[in-house]
Amino acid sequence: MDWESPLSWDAHTAVETIARLARHGKAEVPVYAIGADRRVATRPFDVDGSPLFVAEGIFAAEIVEECRRRGLLAGAYALRRPRGATFVRRLARDLAEQRKAPRVLIRRGVALLRAEPAVLRRQTGLGAEAARAGQVLRRVAALLAGHPRQP
Repeated sequence: MDWESPLSWDAHTAVETIARLARHGKAEVPVYAIGADRRVATRPFDVDGSPLFVAEGIFAAEIVEECRRRGLLAGAYALRRPRGATFVRRLARDLAEQRKAPRVLIRRGVALLRAEPAVLRRQTGLGAEAARAGQVLRRVAALLAGHPRQP
């Protein structure tokens, strides 16, 4: 399976899960085994009274428009960071988790490094705003400051 393709993802179910989290504060979320190339289980997820939650991932921009239409979206950001740093972080994570053979991970990582500018363009074209990590953290903090925590 090509985990870098939006076709590997169930966008409709993701939006429905986000809607459940927004309405009820809890939902079942998928557990994937990347090395096995499949979803292997679900697990309960609870936002524990938080007024906001962050949904992240390479395909998050795919559902920006629908989440915005449903009133579920406080912000949508595509991280803009140095490509070399992303390559090193991804490779370290994937090697530590033994997701695939090292040579596959390196080859895949180089391909993703080259594709990253196009991915960022696609994400911003889908409605996410390109921003550095610090900018995103400040915006999320401002959103939280405007929403008192629920008991």
